[in-house]
Formats: sequence, C-alpha cells, structure tokens
Amino acid sequence: MKLTSACFDQNGAIPGECAFAIAHPVTRIALSSNLNPDLQWYDLPAGTRSLVLICHDPDVPAVLDDFNKEGRTIAAGTPRMDFYHWVLVDLAAEAGGIGKSQFSEAIVPRGKPGPDALNGSRQGLNGYTYWFRDDPDMSGNYFGYDGPCPPWNDAIPHRYIFTLYALDIATCPVSGNFAAADVLDAIQGHILDKTSLTGRYTLNPDVAI
Repeated sequence: MKLTSACFDQNGAIPGECAFAIAHPVTRIALSSNLNPDLQWYDLPAGTRSLVLICHDPDVPAVLDDFNKEGRTIAAGTPRMDFYHWVLVDLAAEAGGIGKSQFSEAIVPRGKPGPDALNGSRQGLNGYTYWFRDDPDMSGNYFGYDGPCPPWNDAIPHRYIFTLYALDIATCPVSGNFAAADVLDAIQGHILDKTSLTGRYTLNPDVAI
C-alpha cells in the first residue's frame, strides 16, 4: 500500500500554496491559497471497501507562552501535541487519488461546510475549529482541509503526516460532526492496512526544511 503526491516528496517541503499561511518579510505571515495537495494511492489490500485519510501535525507546541511572540523562540525541546488538519472518510478505493484543490481552494472564515463532501465522502472537523473558537471573526466549524500555519518563531519545521487507512467496511461508523479521535476509535478492528506520507513546513525564515 503506497501514498504519493506530486506536490511534495516523502519528508519534503509542502508548497506554500497548500498552506494556510506563508512567510512574509514584514508582517511575519500572510494568508495563503490553502489548496489541498494531490494524493495518489496504490496497491491497496484485497477486500478494501473504503478509505479514511487523516492529516495531522504532531509538532504543535503544547505550551503557548512563546507562541508567535517577538524576541522569543519556541525551543526544539518544547513539549508537543497533535493538531489535525484533515479528516476525510468514505473515500472510494477505486478513485485512485485526490486532485490538488479538489477539496479546498481557499481559506473560508468560520470554516468550509460539512460533513458531506464530494463523491459520497464525508469530512470531519479539523483543529482550527478549536483554535478559533474564541475569535469572533473566525469562530465556526472547520470541516475538511485547512493547511499548515505553524508558529513563525518555532525552532523546528513541523511535520504533516497524511495517513491513509484501508478499511473492510464501506462506510465509516461515525455520524454528525465528528473529529479525528472519533474516526480513529470507530475504525479499530476494520483496518486492513495503512500507509503515510509526510511533508514538512515552516514559517520561520531561519529554519531549513
């Protein structure tokens, strides 16, 4: 089972057009195109009836004291936590892949609609739902893909792990507004195989990928 992308190689740099934000020399960051990257899958196990795709960043600082603060740096040794950027279920195995910008082509304040998505698939809530919950201009339910926006003063590049799960069931047993944790719990016992593709991204001009 394999997962590839024309947008980036394994452990390569995710392009700015696939991010929520890009680096800016004056304002530190600027909003970007927020296109979902293309993905192709191959060699699925026999008996695959549907697919689940989850993208997460395991490198988000768990302590926010220095987050995007001038004159401060988020040290490499800072405790880290997961942040989910995309939860997509009920993908048809025979589709063979996802096109760039097929599921996301812009930033949508208060979030893109969901959970129903293209071709019978469904999208879960991503981490921006919780990140923006206290922002009166941005709060809402963020379904589907919203790309990287790591702190611009982080000492490390962040990893974005796209994991594809092949399931022995046609429909993921979640309902309503679901998140990654709900999906991961629901598919236990139904996973035939899984594979991952990791991209990297930074908004810190002093950090190399």
